Amino acid sequence: MKKNITMSDIAERLNISTVTVSKALSNKDGVSESLREEIKKVADEMGYRCNIAAKGMKEGCTYNIGVITAERYMMSGNSFYWMMYQKIIQNLSLYNYYAILEIISKETELENELPNMVQDRRIDALIVLGQVRENYIDLISEQNIPIIFLDFYDRHFDMDAVIGDNMYGAYIITNYLVSKGHKEIGYIGNIYATSSILDRYLGYSKTLIEHRIPIRQEWTISDRDSDGVFCEFDLPDKLPTAFVCNCDEVAYHFIQYLNKKGIRVPEDVSVVGFDDYLYATISSPQITTIQVDVENMAKEAVEGIFKKIEDSNYKLGRKVITGKIILRESVRSLC
Repeated sequence: MKKNITMSDIAERLNISTVTVSKALSNKDGVSESLREEIKKVADEMGYRCNIAAKGMKEGCTYNIGVITAERYMMSGNSFYWMMYQKIIQNLSLYNYYAILEIISKETELENELPNMVQDRRIDALIVLGQVRENYIDLISEQNIPIIFLDFYDRHFDMDAVIGDNMYGAYIITNYLVSKGHKEIGYIGNIYATSSILDRYLGYSKTLIEHRIPIRQEWTISDRDSDGVFCEFDLPDKLPTAFVCNCDEVAYHFIQYLNKKGIRVPEDVSVVGFDDYLYATISSPQITTIQVDVENMAKEAVEGIFKKIEDSNYKLGRKVITGKIILRESVRSLC
């Protein structure tokens, strides 16, 4: 029978202490980066596998991080948050931790039912992915576990959060439209649905104000109801020459809707999005957008949650991750 490799075996091979091996494999302080890498390399070569269950029982932790997200964000098989969740998993694996995903239904939010993994104490900390209702935030914040918001924040709660630079991103992409000669620019999105959509609207508005371009309310078109369910676009009689959409998925569906109405993009109307996700490249034409740095957002959230686990007094604050503009074919120059 093949022998199970232990930390003591690794320590003996390298002529170091078992404590040093444990610190290196757990990504804890007290080990130089060069030695940490050598220890991990030897561990892989020897076929070491950490017994998480036994380790957790000994240390009084589960080695699981919970991730909750509202059902409305996962209704599409190509949800932006599925990609974000995958990046969280990848980053957790570097710490020998696992992710447990629980999708929260509308009824669960409204009835204030705790996630099962929180009730059963199966997690050491919680990442809330995407905005949930205030009453639900209030509920989970009372559970005495480390929590980080990812891709949203809420002004009513002093919670650590990692977000994209939504306002500045929308400001940059709206300025791009202005640089292409557009003076009539609308916005697609329910600005009361999430903090991200509102911040992107504020970035759009800032650009128009700076350029002395009127903000016309009939050109602010809702894309979803108060529950986050997408609704049909209600177009005004006179269209602007361009629209800023709050995300690529909405931009994709909006372009399809315009095509059905006989309105061509970008020949008749220019359209830009936000996220640089799948929909931006499967669209025809492909969509000019703001690329959200999902990799870095997930990394910062995971690093932050482990600092909170190690130190209950640690505060991350609101960490803003900058993105960049990606130019494609959905904008026509009027210059």
